[in-house]
Amino acid sequence: MEEKEISSNFIEAEINKDIANHVYENNRVLTRFPPEPNGYLHIGHVKSICLNFGLGEKYKGATNVRFDDTNPTKENVEYVNSILEDIRWLGFTWKEPVHYASDYFPELYECACRLIKKGLAYVDDQTSEEIRNTRGDFSHPGKESPWRNRSIEENLKLFQEMKEGKYKDGEKVLRAKIDMAAPNVVMRDPVIYRILHATHHRTGDTWCIYPLYDFAHPLSDAIEGITHSICTLEFEERRPLYNWCLQAFESKEKPRQIEFARLNVSTMITSKRKLRKMVESGVVSGWDDPRMPTICGIRRRGYTPESLRHFCELIGVAKSDNTVDIAFLEYCIREDLKAKVPRIMTVIDPIKVVLTNYPENKTEELVIENNPEDESMGSRQVTFSRNIYIEREDFMETPVKKFFRMTPGKEVRLKGAYIVRCDEVVKNDDDSIKEIHCTVDFDTRSGTPGADRKVKGTLHWVSADTAVDVDIRIYDYLISPDDTEDGKDFMEKINTHSLTVFEGKAEAAIKDYQVGDRFQFLRKGYFIIDKDSTKEKLVCNQIVGLRDTWAKLQNKK
Repeated sequence: MEEKEISSNFIEAEINKDIANHVYENNRVLTRFPPEPNGYLHIGHVKSICLNFGLGEKYKGATNVRFDDTNPTKENVEYVNSILEDIRWLGFTWKEPVHYASDYFPELYECACRLIKKGLAYVDDQTSEEIRNTRGDFSHPGKESPWRNRSIEENLKLFQEMKEGKYKDGEKVLRAKIDMAAPNVVMRDPVIYRILHATHHRTGDTWCIYPLYDFAHPLSDAIEGITHSICTLEFEERRPLYNWCLQAFESKEKPRQIEFARLNVSTMITSKRKLRKMVESGVVSGWDDPRMPTICGIRRRGYTPESLRHFCELIGVAKSDNTVDIAFLEYCIREDLKAKVPRIMTVIDPIKVVLTNYPENKTEELVIENNPEDESMGSRQVTFSRNIYIEREDFMETPVKKFFRMTPGKEVRLKGAYIVRCDEVVKNDDDSIKEIHCTVDFDTRSGTPGADRKVKGTLHWVSADTAVDVDIRIYDYLISPDDTEDGKDFMEKINTHSLTVFEGKAEAAIKDYQVGDRFQFLRKGYFIIDKDSTKEKLVCNQIVGLRDTWAKLQNKK
């Protein structure tokens, strides 16, 4: 790696300094992604994944995946498998093998014993509440535990007995012996080991004491030879403890912790506790509900890994927390899909149109391009007939100003077909519209000289003869983009109308696609075929609408 490597953010600048100063042997770079296997990853983790793996790739190094499995009461294999799937889907490869903090339980125990022998750790009999109440605050120093000055021999004996299961949960803990008057409250003799009689998903009942994250994290990094431990900003105040714990690891090279601002996106909840509550309360159908900000939910919604990586690249790496507008993420998926997916005509909320002067038994095969932005995607044949469907919102019996779609007495073009004139509206007994009657101008078929006649509106449509029934899921945000901290419980703010299902009509071409295929519904937005589809009924999820809110905001600025 050249010392003149250009840095695009402050983290790369720090790595470049370490390379210039030959801090690590052979100027190696090894990062890590350390998820807790206690839930599904969400949009905030995407930034961390892209950053850590991106650094490994840029510096021709590598990235470890290490599960921080130090709390067996909340962890299981389901979460492990989902996290690995998310990383693969995003397009990244970790350095084999997959690591676990539990791999190092014997080493971590020995490191704790080493601290005790150095007089830097002690067994405390206080309860968690007593420890909390004697820690002090920013204005007052903490109060030393009455057990703080136990002898090294007694501490080693008690810690061994903790490991052997002689004490109940919470009866004793191991604390680092640092400074109860430290300005940084984190350094006031933090707990580094606790008793927890619970079966671990990997080690079973071998252990009944477990290291806390603040202790396991730095030492696992050191054991694996991590060079740069990239953490989110909330760990900045814990960096002194990270460095302090490394005293227990006797090695020349020690990892560095560098913090960056976590990713927050408007309308997206990134608290695992809140996400779990939404799942358990039935607000959503599961962790992979397309409205969820989990990676598996975003994937099922139809977002591409390329769009998420580009999103993270554009927002960059910052030192202070901020919230990115959801419109920016939507912009990225539109930009990714617009030139790569085909377009088909689908009527989401259909209303029947009868072309009264079109022969009843006649059909035509019209040629329509699959994507006007990429001619290589070719074209397809679409059946046209006397009875068609258009969008209900494309008709207005009493039009407002600048409504250039179908209205009585006016003409409109049908995409790839003819210009038609609305002549009559047929209604049901309750005054709702049953069907619309129109006449065709046969001299205006697309591709003929008469097609040059100008009309202001062009509508998409679907032939009733060949229409395919499709359940179309249209999504709104679970949380309003204008949401503010007002003291209300987040469950009170959930949008209970965030999902609307329409019984739509699609052109026959949709039958050529499989679950997971994406396309643009002409004039409506981007969609993906959902896994709930059956042979009898297709189900399509809306990925994003066509309205480019972010671009409009940028233009205003």
